Amino acid sequence: MTFRILTPTLHGVLDYVAAAGLIVLPFLLDLGAHSPLAARLSVIAGIGLVAYSLATDYAFGVFGLVPFRVHLMLDLAAAIAFVAAPFVFGWSGIVLGYYLFMAAGVLAVVGLSHREEADGRDLPAARQPAGVD
Repeated sequence: MTFRILTPTLHGVLDYVAAAGLIVLPFLLDLGAHSPLAARLSVIAGIGLVAYSLATDYAFGVFGLVPFRVHLMLDLAAAIAFVAAPFVFGWSGIVLGYYLFMAAGVLAVVGLSHREEADGRDLPAARQPAGVD
């Protein structure tokens, strides 16, 4: 039994909240004083998250080009990058904590997100009317 409590719609809400955090928090935490690269990468990741969220085929997507499962893979790749970046660039202190915290959050959201309907079918397209196969 899996414990997946986040619907794609709730996942979409969390995507935009996370993107806002990735864009704003580096300034609030003054990450740039510790590492300008760390601050810039966080903002770029936030903008990227907005872009692929808008492109995702879910309730908060606009273009419906990216299947939700691919979106989840992009989230997973971001989490791996967030874990790797501090070690690749030699970041420590608040920057290390920030990136590991963000990685943990992304992994939690991915791990708790539904991937298919209760009957095992892939999630339908967000724009498909109810009852249409």
